Amino acid sequence: MLDRSPKDNEQRAALIVEDFPVMRRILRQQMLDLGFQDIDVAANGIEALTWLAQRQYDVVISDWNMHPISGEDLVRAVRADERMAGTRFVMITADSRTERMIAARQAGVDAHLLKPFDARTLGEKIRLACAA
Repeated sequence: MLDRSPKDNEQRAALIVEDFPVMRRILRQQMLDLGFQDIDVAANGIEALTWLAQRQYDVVISDWNMHPISGEDLVRAVRADERMAGTRFVMITADSRTERMIAARQAGVDAHLLKPFDARTLGEKIRLACAA
């Protein structure tokens, strides 16, 4: 399922995890612009884990800085659960420090995206993550 071409985005299931409502709307619109149609949205890591327990996703787009569960903790939980371990994960952050990028990779992130970004860059990161 993860080896589809980008034109098949509408057939891929995506979960957006973001604690700021405006950013959730922006991300959802960008995903729609990229051709995704099967999109769920979570306001935090706890909601995300609830969604992830209910269904499988091809890709999770998650913010790093969230409470009560950070994006790093969320990806670690996904990687620790064999039912979700293959889910592709794109982490969004405004922090460009090298140690943050290393920590994201060590946690199991397939691609990271620095804020601010546009739909084209988001699409590139999703393609990168799904090719991993």
